[in-house]
Amino acid sequence: MPFRPSCCHGEERVSERYDKGMATRREVLGDAHVDRAEAARTSFDAPFQDLITEAAWGHVWSREGLARRDRSLLTLALLAALGNDAELAMHVRATARTGARPEEVMEAMLHVAIYAGVPRANHAIRIVKETYAEMGVET
Repeated sequence: MPFRPSCCHGEERVSERYDKGMATRREVLGDAHVDRAEAARTSFDAPFQDLITEAAWGHVWSREGLARRDRSLLTLALLAALGNDAELAMHVRATARTGARPEEVMEAMLHVAIYAGVPRANHAIRIVKETYAEMGVET
């Protein structure tokens, strides 16, 4: 049975945005990743999981204004620029579903180098290469 986010008063609720977010999250990250995240959910982090499912996945990633590929490239560049290594690797793995090609990811990393700094891009490129290697994707 799927998790149902709980309201601040313990009432169970499911919003359309949550449902859309969960569907989009699964499409982008894959069922295995989302199932692991849901299995690790506790009452402590449930509000955070609800937030990212509804806001990030249900609102931003589900919008029609950009293709998933483009959102994926933007996300990779932002994560690299901010040094969010674990999230960066997760979103590199998601490129298998979003359609962002390794050459396009490198273009995004070149932007990171210019706009966020060479050390950030250098570190991110190492993570991208390692993640692609784990995926069996040639770079």
